[in-house]
Amino acid sequence: MIRVPEVRLVGEEGKMYGIVTIFEARAIAEKEGLDLVEISPNAKPPVVKVIDYGKYKYHQQKLAADAKKKMVVVQLKEIQFRPNIEAHDLETKLKKAHEFLEDGDKIKMVMQFRGRENSYKAAGMEKFKAIIEKVKAFGAVVESEPKMLGPRIITILAPDKKVIAKPKATKPQDKEKSSTP
Repeated sequence: MIRVPEVRLVGEEGKMYGIVTIFEARAIAEKEGLDLVEISPNAKPPVVKVIDYGKYKYHQQKLAADAKKKMVVVQLKEIQFRPNIEAHDLETKLKKAHEFLEDGDKIKMVMQFRGRENSYKAAGMEKFKAIIEKVKAFGAVVESEPKMLGPRIITILAPDKKVIAKPKATKPQDKEKSSTP
């Protein structure tokens, strides 16, 4: 309920009625068979509009749904390595990293050291940096530099929006065969 003596009234089609009393505004809305809705309560005087309230609420709901639909959710995917990873296993993990980057997800890369591997952390760090360089070639940006956290080396990579573009699916054009009778 609107509780101010004067309002700036706007009609349904944008027609400006100007500053009128609240009673006149209600009479105009009633005459047109529509509702009186307060659009801008903080303005001096408040702005009210003569509209169909149900239609207005529906429109607001649709706008909120469209905004939610356009929202992009970036996930953080984790890929774990060991310092003595084999070449084929590394290729598989790099292929997965490439897929994650193409989907627009961030990657948390972790190299785990266990047992005797703990005494070779420097060599592990060099190998980890080499792996990061390979992932950078796919179009990744290092968001946090590699750092040692206990028996692990951790870094986070994000897709570089300028470099990574989703490949467009193209179908080969079938050539029409000429049939001979």
